[in-house]
Amino acid sequence: MIFKQSHEDVIRVTSIQIGLTGWGDHESLYSANTSSGKKLSEYAAHFPTVEIDSSFYAVQPERNSLKWVRDTPESFQFIAKAYQGMTGHMRDEIPFASKREMFTAYIQSIDPIRKANKLAMVLFQFPPWFACTSENVTYLKWCREQMNDIDVALEFRNRSWFTPEYYDKTLKFMETENWIHSIVDEPQAGMKSIPTILHPTNQKKTLVRLHGRNVHGWNKPANGDNWRDVRYLYRYNEEELAEWQRNLHKLQKNTDTIFMLFNNNSGGDAADNAKMMIKKLGISYSGLAEKQLSLFSDLEEL
Repeated sequence: MIFKQSHEDVIRVTSIQIGLTGWGDHESLYSANTSSGKKLSEYAAHFPTVEIDSSFYAVQPERNSLKWVRDTPESFQFIAKAYQGMTGHMRDEIPFASKREMFTAYIQSIDPIRKANKLAMVLFQFPPWFACTSENVTYLKWCREQMNDIDVALEFRNRSWFTPEYYDKTLKFMETENWIHSIVDEPQAGMKSIPTILHPTNQKKTLVRLHGRNVHGWNKPANGDNWRDVRYLYRYNEEELAEWQRNLHKLQKNTDTIFMLFNNNSGGDAADNAKMMIKKLGISYSGLAEKQLSLFSDLEEL
């Protein structure tokens, strides 16, 4: 999925893989009456990468990973979210005998994706209460050890990691411990939000996740039925995407492959914004799945 682009700010050929967080909720991508089991194969006709959201809520059975591998082209890449028990989101006891057993089960669950060379990385997104403390630094080191040679990305939701006192230390820690920096675009809404920090910590890979800029909805309590619908309700405009075009040019100077995921899908905007970004960058992906053709495709063009 390499492309060439003529632009004075681009200093070399690089790879930018653009996709979405999850494949189930982007109705604009699918033909009518597409079943949930067929959506990934249709998704893969549009984008070269996707985030596995279900792996956050439960350690998935291996048969799911095997199906996902079968449903995607050879060059397709997955970014698997770490299980919520691994990132401290669970308030209750973890459903495993030990944390070590939990990590072992998770790694086993994604093994078919690894063997197929389709695992770009595992994303550890920590909760807003995961502050910059010595205890949490120790836990991050332990997590990294458990993941062995798997590429892992790190995303914070607590601003304490990037206060003036710890800013440089946090980035240096990620570099030393071989964490891929998950660079975010999100509302600037106090201690529960992180600024956009254009600093890759891994020369080979960098992750960018765009959550939207809905300041009003960002700190809404995570309860009730619609908190997610409010938090990620946002559509990036042309000017904001142009800003990220410039940001990507800067990141290219220090990292080989950039994975860019749109997470602003409460209003169905993520797929549209991702395609706008692809067009703006002049990317033409090869190796995508074949698009499903409508029986009346010739009439639809009239």
